[in-house]
Amino acid sequence: MGYGFKVLVEGDYACFTRPELKVERVSYDVPTPGALEGLLKSIYWKPSIRYVIDKIIVYQPIDFANIRRNEVKDKVSYSAIRGQMNGKEGEPSIYTSEVRSQRASMVLKNVKYGVEFHFELTGLKNDREEDAENKHYNILKRRLEKGQYFRVPCLGCSEFPVKRLEPVETFDENMISSAILAMGDVDLGFMSYRVDFADKGMPVNGDWENPKFSDKASTVYYRPHMINGVIDVAKYREGLKC
Repeated sequence: MGYGFKVLVEGDYACFTRPELKVERVSYDVPTPGALEGLLKSIYWKPSIRYVIDKIIVYQPIDFANIRRNEVKDKVSYSAIRGQMNGKEGEPSIYTSEVRSQRASMVLKNVKYGVEFHFELTGLKNDREEDAENKHYNILKRRLEKGQYFRVPCLGCSEFPVKRLEPVETFDENMISSAILAMGDVDLGFMSYRVDFADKGMPVNGDWENPKFSDKASTVYYRPHMINGVIDVAKYREGLKC
């Protein structure tokens, strides 16, 4: 296991979408490890490291809200952006009035989580320094302490930014809501663990300067329990299923 961290994460809203419900967005009751990995990548990420979520603590009662959102069905193509940067013709833009659709969503509100995680070296774009792991640890630690990020960390969807993210030494489990404690041992059923891409993070063209990645991916599932507000992800990770 690599270097470990503990952080507290809070937000007004969150949506960890169930993949089986794609037309209308419906959130899982608790975060998926994949969504939390994405949140951490917003703070610091390199191809040579990967994040592993070990534990999730749910502090606030699980409370849903129904909202309607205007969603954009398309996205600006990467090739169009590259083309404009290189002085070629093309318009890297979309017109939301033409590709907009309104969808209902069932999202979580007033969320607060404790996230325990560590990172491991992937062997991609190898760090040649002997203290590579220590280098990444110090950069991540500094960025967490200073509240720095490359893009706004979000809770499942970019519309729901993190309101507070703070590194801590220990989790105060006395702060867990009585409503969560009253739930006891909850079988959360099969949940999305993360999305695994076929390219394993390596450019299919072998060129890190102008990389092309595969869009082929599959969802990996696990079946965790939340016991008095604590999800021991490391324990249930052993039963991953495709």
